[in-house]
This record gives sequence, C-alpha cells and structure tokens, in this order.
Amino acid sequence: MRWDNLTAPPVEGDPERAAPATPPLPLALPGAVARTFDTPEFAGMTFYEVQAKSILNRVPGQSRVPFEWTINPYRGCTHACRYCLGADTPILMADGRTKPISELESGDRIYGTERRGTYRRYVITTVLDKWSTVKPAYRVTLEDGTTLIASGDHRFLSDRGWKYVTGAMQGHARRPYLTTNNRLIGTGRFALGPKESLDYRRGYLCGMVRGDAHLGTFSYSYGTVHRFRLALADEEALNRSERYLTLEGIKTQRFAFAQVSTTRRAITAIRTSKQRDIETIADLIRWPVEPSDDWRLGFLAGIFDAEGSCSKGVLRISNSDDAILDQTTAALRHFSFACVREDRGRPNRVREIRLTGGLAARLRFFHLTDPAITRKRSIEGEALKHQGGLKVVGIEALGLELPLWDITTGTGDFIANGVVSHNCFARNTHTYLDLDAGADFDRKVIVKVNAGELVRRELAAPRWRGAHVAMGTNVDCYQRAEGRYRLMPQIIGALRDFANPFSILTKGTLILRDLPLLRQAAEVTTVGISFSVGFVDEHLWRTVEPGTPHPRRRLDAVRALTDAGFSVGVLMAPILPGLSDSDESIDTTVSAIAAAGATSVTALPLHLRPGAREWYARWLASEHPHLVPRYRELYRAGAYAPQAYQRELTARVRIAARRHGLHRGERGDNRNLPELPPPSAEQLTLL
Repeated sequence: MRWDNLTAPPVEGDPERAAPATPPLPLALPGAVARTFDTPEFAGMTFYEVQAKSILNRVPGQSRVPFEWTINPYRGCTHACRYCLGADTPILMADGRTKPISELESGDRIYGTERRGTYRRYVITTVLDKWSTVKPAYRVTLEDGTTLIASGDHRFLSDRGWKYVTGAMQGHARRPYLTTNNRLIGTGRFALGPKESLDYRRGYLCGMVRGDAHLGTFSYSYGTVHRFRLALADEEALNRSERYLTLEGIKTQRFAFAQVSTTRRAITAIRTSKQRDIETIADLIRWPVEPSDDWRLGFLAGIFDAEGSCSKGVLRISNSDDAILDQTTAALRHFSFACVREDRGRPNRVREIRLTGGLAARLRFFHLTDPAITRKRSIEGEALKHQGGLKVVGIEALGLELPLWDITTGTGDFIANGVVSHNCFARNTHTYLDLDAGADFDRKVIVKVNAGELVRRELAAPRWRGAHVAMGTNVDCYQRAEGRYRLMPQIIGALRDFANPFSILTKGTLILRDLPLLRQAAEVTTVGISFSVGFVDEHLWRTVEPGTPHPRRRLDAVRALTDAGFSVGVLMAPILPGLSDSDESIDTTVSAIAAAGATSVTALPLHLRPGAREWYARWLASEHPHLVPRYRELYRAGAYAPQAYQRELTARVRIAARRHGLHRGERGDNRNLPELPPPSAEQLTLL
C-alpha cells in the first residue's frame, strides 16, 4: 500500500468492500480440522486444528533478531476483540447476586451457559479478563421492559441464534443482527436489590427469629430464665443475624451447637440470656401494624433463610404457624409474586407456600429480597428456556459514544440483565496459508493442537543441544484462544522437565494462570518473562489495542510476577509516532513500569512490515488522517522508522528510565537471558 494514495476506508456499498464468500480449507493445511465453537467469544472465528510436524522453529540466519529458536503454538491472534455493554449492566454472579459489569474483576465467579444435550444450561464460570472502550451506544428494549445498552458489535443469544445488535443484509457490514422479530434467551431484567435500612434489618430478624430461633422467658423452681438461641448450619445467615442484632445493641455469644456427622453438617449457634436483650428481641419481632416495603423484603429474606428451600426448580417456605404463613403470603402478593399454599399432611400441621412462575420468578425473589444463604440460590444446571416478554421491541441509536465494557469467561458467555450475552473476542505470516493478513489474521487461527507432545519429542532428540527458546515473538502465546486450548502448560511443563532455558514475551495476563509451572521451571533452568506495554494512556489503548488487556492490568501482572521472584522486563512497544512518543507519554509510561517493579525497559518504535502495514495504514487514515504525511515520511524506506528517530526515541526512554530508577537495565536484562528481540510487527498487532 502506498501512503500517498491513502484515503479513508470505503463506505458501505463499495464493491471493493463486499463480503467475500467463505473460503475453503486453505490448500496449505491438508488434513486440518476446521472448528467453530458455540461460545460467543469465538463467534465468527474459525480454528484450524492441525497436527504439526515440528514445533521448534529455527530463525533464519539473516534475521535481525538475537535468538535462534522459537515455539509458536498459534498462527493468527484472537486479541482482536469487540466491546459491548454499559457500565451499569448487572451480571449474574455465582452467589446468585448481581454486580455491575464495570465492577467485575478477573477471577470472579459468575454464571455462563453450556450446551448439554438438547438444552443450554446455566453453569458457573470464571471471569478471565475485562476491558473497556468508548463506542457509539444503542438501546435494546424488550417487551417486558428490559433495557440493554450495548455497542452495535455486541451479540445476544436469540431464538434464532447469536445476533449482533446492528448489521446489514449485504455489503461489508453483512452479519446476523437483531430485529423486532427476535426473542432473546433468558429470564429478563434483574430486580434491584433491597437497601439495608432499619426496616429491612428488623424484617429480616422477624422472619429469622420467628422461623428458627428459640426465644422466651421461663419460670423454674430455682428462678426465672431468659433465653435466646439461634442455631444454623449456614453461617451466612447466622453472621447476618448476629450483625443485625449487634446494630440493635444486642451482643450474643457464639458456640458450637452440634458437631458434623455422617448425616448432618456442623451447626453453630448464637445466644444471650440477658433479660434486657430478650425483651428487645421480642419487641423487634412484633408484627407491624402497617409494614413498609423494606420490612416486607427483609421478612421474606429472613423467613426464607430460616424455613425456605429451593430444590428441583421449586421454591418453598414451610411453617406451621398461621401468622407466619399469612404474613409470608401477604408479602409475596404485595410484590406481585404468584404463590399457592399447600397442605401435604405433614406432622405438626406444617404447610408450604410454593412460589410459581418458574426460574424468572425465583431469580426475581432472590434479587428483590436478598436472602443470606447462597447455596439456596443456586441455579446451576437449570435449562434455559424461552420466556414470555423477551421479544425485541426496539433498537435505538442513542446518538452518543459511551464507555462500554466486556469480559472474557471460561464458557465464552455470561448473563447480562437476565439475557445470555456473548464475550466479544503476526498478520503477514498468514498469507502463505492462503489467508489474508487482515481480517483472516483475527478470525482464522491455526492451532497446533499437538504442540505439547511435539515439544517433548523434539527436546528429547539427540541433536537438540538445549538452546534458549523464545516464545511470543511472532504471535502472543497467551492470546485469548489459549484459555480454551491450554497449550502453554504442556509446553512449559516439557521445557521444565528438560531444564531447557526459555523466555516469554506477552501482552496477556493469562500468563498468571501458569505461575506455579513457571516457578517450577525457574528452579531448574533460566526463565525470562517480559511484557509488552507501549503506553498507559487509556483513551489511546481503547483506540488502538482494545482487544488486549488494559495496560494497567498488564503492569499488575508484572507486579505479581515480580512478587513471585521473577525479574520481569517490559518492552515499551510499540511506541506510536505522533500518538505515544511525546515526552509526557514516555515519562508517564516509564513511571508506571517502574512502579510495577519491572527490572528493565526497552523502547521499540512501531514496525510496519507488509501485511501489518496495510492494516494499520487503513486504520490511521480513518482515525488520524492528519498523521498520514508524517508516517509517509517516516516509513517511506520500508518497515522501520529511520535510525535517527529510533536512536532519539531510545535516548528519551533511557533518560526517563534513569529518572525513575531503571537505569541498571535499560536494555532488558532478564535473569541473564539473551536480550529479548524486537517482536515482529505481527506480534504487535494494533487492530
């Protein structure tokens, strides 16, 4: 591509941008298994699983890189993800509660889905990563009033499969998209949780104490005894009750009520025998003449924790006291829950109140009342079925850009405001496989599924002399697909077992998953780890590297690895002319790198080799057309910026490094390993 002919990308309808037909299996991949996954993080992507013939790759002698051998388990990169939901979108957590997507953290346990037989079912999964960006926002409205704020690129599960918020029937924007004929899959909008007000606390204590406690004043020949005792197997409810009583001025003592046995769990209790405490508790649990909404919500949470159950998809509250049953029924109906009272002829006139309305009603009950006991709130294994009221009735462009968030999970999806929502998900090396260096690099990934086996076999070969092996220098070995294929633990395990020195360069925080293996390897050989962090400016990251972990998250990983005993170098790459090469940007970035505990920083300006050059050029013309003349001048001779610019940039980074205490390792000394190479442009993909 010639910079002087560069213009903005063609608009929709341009024949040059027409959607190509789905390509056949690349000629260079005979015997590959083309696989797509029914998980949204990889929607629109094809993985070519190959049985590679070799895995230790020798770098050509004329190469500019200072190492001889590499391992690349992937070709193509899944870092090129999309972004999705508004910051306040509630996500269903594993404990049955909800949390705004913007407040999630890696490692949080949430609900996703998984196909089992004929049904997709709720399963607990883990948040692997989280990102944010700024995108034009859309409002999707459902028949039941559920609203979802999302980018046009986000996808939801509908009755007709995964659908983007927006799309087109033809042209380059062609893709399946939502219409008002679609219904989303899930339960519909989540109810807002209660506020922990005085009335809510007293309602909870009323339900809990009346339902499960022992309270009274008793006269004996030796005198009067005042007694309160609450014994529970679930400490979540006991802790809440104890805290609420403390707020009312009642101090209780905790003791072991019953030891664990083969037929029951351990039971812990709290108690008090002070007359004043007993009188206060009796006053707290009196039926109010006109209960407030907060009191009713607290009472329902307390009586459910005390006497409720939820098994086989049925929520029940049992008791023999007419007053408790009447108050429970009245509170449920006050909040428009449908319920029936059943008498099953159980001993002591115990009757049940059964909630009707299916999973949607149960989730609404849990979220609206917020019981303390999380095991009773589990929906794991339940099937997702079509619910009434989830028909799409409106898709509206808001006319403004908003901060939007996305996560990656173990299942590839998550539950956002009651509906199933998907995760949003070295270019020129693709061309020899009959694949292009642009979109194919992001959407068609070659996976060497036998990488671990090959590494062991080749390390054991008599001709192998234990040379240093570099990873992550072509494409990121901790890209998104690694979360599914898990090739790196096998590779690291083999290198550890053969005590073979190696280094890893990555932008992926997923490396922390393998920290135990890395520490084991470091005990027997030399292990080098470096992160690529070109800048820390959040707006710039959102613009040019939205599919990678946030730079601050990468630096958090640097700190975690440093605390684990590794000397972690940071490759300050790519530094983008006109975008991140100012003195202010360099100083801010180097300061953050030093604060993360890195032992070295190495500057690397952007390289634009064929394939990456064309891809980046189109983006630059669209987003920063004023910089095109400067890039035309800098890169007129080829892939590299002029030596004078590189030397000047390196000097400025070196000065900043000295200023922030990194002067002993400006060149990337990482446990005496060979200096990590300038990664190829493929590894530094920006779009």
